[in-house]
Amino acid sequence: MDKIIIKGLSVFAHHGVNEEETLYGQRFLLDIEARADLTRAGQTDDLNDTVSYAQMIKTAQRVMTEQNDKLLERAATRVADALLAEFDRLESVKIRLMKPDAPMKAEFDCVGIETERTRKTV
Repeated sequence: MDKIIIKGLSVFAHHGVNEEETLYGQRFLLDIEARADLTRAGQTDDLNDTVSYAQMIKTAQRVMTEQNDKLLERAATRVADALLAEFDRLESVKIRLMKPDAPMKAEFDCVGIETERTRKTV
């Protein structure tokens, strides 16, 4: 099984439980790992035999900005489910959703979650 990797996708969105998060928004970082059999693409060098990274990014951006979620768990699940629904070739998707500027009184690089979904769970 092959893996498509999108790392550090920055999206400005309005997720969070605090009023200022939903009102003003903040930056989120996504890492996406998607598993698929890309053997044919490696043989043919044809875009039709793989999954477009650009289209995957557009889907993730759309899902992250189309509604406001209180929890990162919900936002990450929606991204994973949308990718599996829109790209038949994908077998599973792992989403790491990080919130580097979370409004907490502590010093940290990022807080976030990682979720993985397979085609069987959609």
